[in-house]
Amino acid sequence: MLGVRVRLEWIEDILAVMETGSLARAADRRLLTQSAFTRRIRMIEDSIGAELFDRSHKPIKVLPAVRALEPDLREAAARLVKLRSGLRDASNTTGSTTVFACQHAITATVSPRIVAALTETPGASVRVRSGNHDECLLMILSGEVDFALMYESHTFPTEIPHAFERVTLDQEWLIPVCTPGLRETAEGPVIPIISYPAEVFLGQFFALNVAPRMPAGVSVISKAETALTLAVYRYALNGTGIAWLPQSLVQAAIRRGDLCRLDDVLPSGEMNLLMLWLSEPRRPHKEKIRQYLLTLLYPRAQTGHMLPLAPPEEA
Repeated sequence: MLGVRVRLEWIEDILAVMETGSLARAADRRLLTQSAFTRRIRMIEDSIGAELFDRSHKPIKVLPAVRALEPDLREAAARLVKLRSGLRDASNTTGSTTVFACQHAITATVSPRIVAALTETPGASVRVRSGNHDECLLMILSGEVDFALMYESHTFPTEIPHAFERVTLDQEWLIPVCTPGLRETAEGPVIPIISYPAEVFLGQFFALNVAPRMPAGVSVISKAETALTLAVYRYALNGTGIAWLPQSLVQAAIRRGDLCRLDDVLPSGEMNLLMLWLSEPRRPHKEKIRQYLLTLLYPRAQTGHMLPLAPPEEA
């Protein structure tokens, strides 16, 4: 039933349901929302071409035929983890390749600086993976990346399992921007915006930190919605609507006059930039990389005394 297309992450998802007894608890273990995890399970079943769970029971039950494969699944997962590690070692005998994950917005704003620092050494190389908040955590857990860079809200801090270590590197402002031609709409009763889906981090951040602070009597209408921050940026440049974007992403466009900031009339929000990695023993090379980044690029993160970015009105 489980063909050669099965991926390690699929096996780990199935085992999580077996071990926890429900989709909700399995989703927590896999660091996903229940709706996102349910969609993943459906995708796995569609890809395999067979149902894995009896949904007539609440909570759902693993089908007996699938349960009987549990020892094989565990063995396959262990072998795939070992194989992945071996292949990475074989292709990187000098330990000079660093792999890290970023939330989509961070890929465009922060990662270029880190890539430049890490590739200064001759022969060094970097692979950057991009994903949403939950996908970045899963990439660390599965061993696909050495560390991840993600945003965190002050109002709903990221719950980091014991398997992770973290450090706050910097602060970032999410600010409202638009083309000069749309400037007047920011003070109207109905504001056209480019929105984020409710289930992604920036959608949650907007709902909790920005929407409640909108001016009295003002309502918003979504002209376009996407989870990709770079797409939101392009839509804003095209004049589709007002967008809330990381200050570091839009500051060049603001200087050029392509976009204007609206935080004098609309609310902005502050986020933390986090670096996360597994707390298990690290290879000397990887630990050296982590310390290098903290010392060279973010020395304040080591002491915990952070100096935030300039507030929107001062930038």
